Amino acid sequence: MLPKENAHIADNGKGDTATVNSIFEQPWWLDAVAPGKWGEVTVSRGGEVIARMPYTMGRRCGLPAIVMPPFTQALGPWLRPTSAKYANQLGEQKQLLVELIEQLPEVDSFYHHLTPNLTNWLPFHWAGFKQTTRYTYRLSDLTDQDKIWSGLRENIRREVRKAQRNAAVRDDLGLEWFLDINRRTFIRQGMELPYDVGLLERVDEACSMRGARKMLFAEDALGRVHAAVYIVWDHDCAYYILGGSDEELRSSGAGSLVMWEAIKFASTVARSFDFKGSMKESIERFNRAFGAEQVPFHQIMKSSLRMRVLESVASIVRGRF
Repeated sequence: MLPKENAHIADNGKGDTATVNSIFEQPWWLDAVAPGKWGEVTVSRGGEVIARMPYTMGRRCGLPAIVMPPFTQALGPWLRPTSAKYANQLGEQKQLLVELIEQLPEVDSFYHHLTPNLTNWLPFHWAGFKQTTRYTYRLSDLTDQDKIWSGLRENIRREVRKAQRNAAVRDDLGLEWFLDINRRTFIRQGMELPYDVGLLERVDEACSMRGARKMLFAEDALGRVHAAVYIVWDHDCAYYILGGSDEELRSSGAGSLVMWEAIKFASTVARSFDFKGSMKESIERFNRAFGAEQVPFHQIMKSSLRMRVLESVASIVRGRF
């Protein structure tokens, strides 16, 4: 069993903790995406947790590793908010991050996404970690739908209007229907589903019992599902997790329609909407077309000497064959 600090878990019957930046750091979410494989390091003062960083264990090249679990944008660290002067804030951040880093388990490979809320990765740099920047796109204020609509590119608005003439959006078709349309997206690319269906079923069950997920489907008069999206949320932000479309019906504009309806729904449960990011150019272009703001976050990495040797040998072998 990996170490966990339970003192911060709220007694609300949902297994929630307040020491999170997002839904992805909730213990129940981690139980769903990485059952038995996650742990956390914490810093406490006077019996109160003031810093927390979850992590998930895996293997890389047969060696122990810290990895990012599926469907999960970032995993902390969460630091207790402070109103101190900026210079003092940085000093406190440094102290807390150093204490968290010192408690992380020894592994041969470390690969982790830091929350977009944390811009200061210097303590990781000083501890020998490497960094690269990733991006998500976010609509930070959902209160004015007219403003959001006007911020959409004209081609997206045109696709939404087109789809509205031929399809209706519904939310009652269930996970099997969603899996079918999501699977078609990967078949179109000559790929199998890149995740285990049982994993998504666990996520769906955990989110459903907490009222924290919705699936939206665009269906035409013939009962054909053109496109679908899956979103989850906490009190602050709703996140796009998965989506898909029927290859034969992609020209209907339904992909844009279900995303627009997801944004509209998100405004009823959260303050912002996160497209959850992708470094793929085609996906970035689609996300940007919804008028969302680019939000950077840090990817932190570290490898042991034997991992670097293994990777070098593997690279040489691949080059020969």
